[in-house]
Amino acid sequence: MKRRVKRVIDVVQKENLLTLFLVILVIVMISSVAITYFEPDVSFVSGIWWSIVTLTTVGYGDISPSTAGGRVVAAIIMFFGIGILGMLSANLATIMIQNRIRENRGMATTNLEKHVILCEWNHRSRAVLKEMRADPRTENTQVVLIADIEQKPIDDQLLVFIRGAVNEESLIKANLAKALTVVVLGDDTLEPTSRDAKVVLTTLTIETINPNAYTVVEVVNKENEQHCRRANADEIIVGSELSSHLLATAATDHGMSTIVSELISARYGNDLFSVFLPAGYTGKPYLDVMVEVKKEYGATALGIQKGRGGELLTNPEQDYVICEGDYLVLMARERPRLS
Repeated sequence: MKRRVKRVIDVVQKENLLTLFLVILVIVMISSVAITYFEPDVSFVSGIWWSIVTLTTVGYGDISPSTAGGRVVAAIIMFFGIGILGMLSANLATIMIQNRIRENRGMATTNLEKHVILCEWNHRSRAVLKEMRADPRTENTQVVLIADIEQKPIDDQLLVFIRGAVNEESLIKANLAKALTVVVLGDDTLEPTSRDAKVVLTTLTIETINPNAYTVVEVVNKENEQHCRRANADEIIVGSELSSHLLATAATDHGMSTIVSELISARYGNDLFSVFLPAGYTGKPYLDVMVEVKKEYGATALGIQKGRGGELLTNPEQDYVICEGDYLVLMARERPRLS
């Protein structure tokens, strides 16, 4: 808040807005006194109203000077009003244009809270944004993009662009301290080893500034997964491994890649959801819960997650007993509201 107020004060001083407002105020006050002097039937309050209407060249006509002196005052205000208001309009337009240019070129600083930070820009970043906008849970989520590119890559009103390398300075500009989630993608301009090393260093920086932020990181080599875990990354995606597994599955079980693509995309078909199990489900066998959600909500249970972001039990034993705090991982067209 203090930073925002200081920025407004700096803009006012830089663009001489305070001087313009003072000049307008002086003209309004002097013309109000003058019109009441030449026009005895006009009160001072009415004179202020008349001065503002005349200065802005609106001219309602509810008060019209009938004396020569009053008309001279009106003529002077009209000429001065056009010039001064033109200067004020030009300065305000300049400020708005400069702010838009700063935003598009990533020169701004954000004060967002509970937002998502997206590190690096590439085709995967674009896909992440598309999926977020297609998902009802995140379609209105504010996203801050940090990337060393010339200007804001897409027209998204909820996307704030900060230009520069992903480092402590740019992360602070993105208000990492108040962010909920950070997605760290690899820098495609680097070779695989350097790319993964940069991801690990970025993760360490993020965890140092805000250890409560949920970090999702992407690495190329499986060997570097352990380094990300030591850096306290919450979720690690090994791109090469995921692609290899999908290709192998498609080769042996034809059509599986289509099903997987549908499940992990929010843009079409069924989606995967992690839904909190209310207290009424605690103590029930997994098989009973699986049958119940299928009958009541048309959803297919796939596993149990031990707490938000915790250990995942895929296809647990049918006699597994639901514990307090468990989440149910399921497949459905829409997120069910379990009761």
